Amino acid sequence: MSFSNNCKSDKVPGPIRGNGLNGICERACIQCDKVLDMCMRQETLTDLSVTMTDVVPATGLTPPYTFVSATSTSAQATISDLTVTPMGDDQCSSRVQCTITVPIQVNFVDAAGVRGSGSATVSVTRDVVLHTSAPSVMPYSIVASASLYSVRGTYVSDNTFTLTACLTTILKVIMQVHLLVPSYGYCYIPPCQEYNEQVCDGVFDLPLYPQECGVEPRCRCNLNSN
Repeated sequence: MSFSNNCKSDKVPGPIRGNGLNGICERACIQCDKVLDMCMRQETLTDLSVTMTDVVPATGLTPPYTFVSATSTSAQATISDLTVTPMGDDQCSSRVQCTITVPIQVNFVDAAGVRGSGSATVSVTRDVVLHTSAPSVMPYSIVASASLYSVRGTYVSDNTFTLTACLTTILKVIMQVHLLVPSYGYCYIPPCQEYNEQVCDGVFDLPLYPQECGVEPRCRCNLNSN
C-alpha cells in the first residue's frame, strides 16, 4: 500500500473533492522554509569545457574517449561569491549576484569499448533582482537548485570534454518560519506493499486438467443417474 493506492482518502495527500472545509479539525503550527521569491533560467550552453575527476574505473582505460552523456547528480547546487545589494527605492527587493556550481557525472566509452564515468562541475554566474524581505529578526537565505543534461560532447584530452548542454537553474529566497495553517490532523501512513513478481500467477490460473478445444466444459457423468 502507499498514498497512491490506499482507500483512506480523507487522511492522505491528494486532490480535494467536495467542500475542502470538511474534516478540518485544528490550526497547526508548522516549521518550514517559506519561499519569499524565486526565479528560473533555462539556457543552452555551447563549447562548455569540463574536466573529469574521480574517474571510474581508475585504471585500464584507453583514450581517446567517446562521449555518451552528462547529467547533474543532485538537484541542489552550490552558491558562491554571493553579493546581495538592497535596491534603493524598494527595501524589500535586492540585486543578487552569485556563482552557481552544478555537480555532474560524465559518461563515456574508451577506445576499447569499456564504459567509464567521472565527476565534474559546471559553474554559471547570475545577476538578478529578487524580493528578499523587509528588515526582521529572522534572516533569509538564498539557495539554488539546478538540472543539467547533455548528449553532445567531444573528447579533447586529459579527461576533458567539450559539451553542449541544457541547463536549468532556480534561485530561491527562503526563510525558516513558523506558520499557522488549517489541518485535517495527522496523516494516515499505510503499510508498505512488498514487491512481488508473482511468477506463478499465470500457472496457478490454469485449469488442473486440459479442456477439449472448442467444446464447452460440461459434466460428463451424472453420479445421481440410475
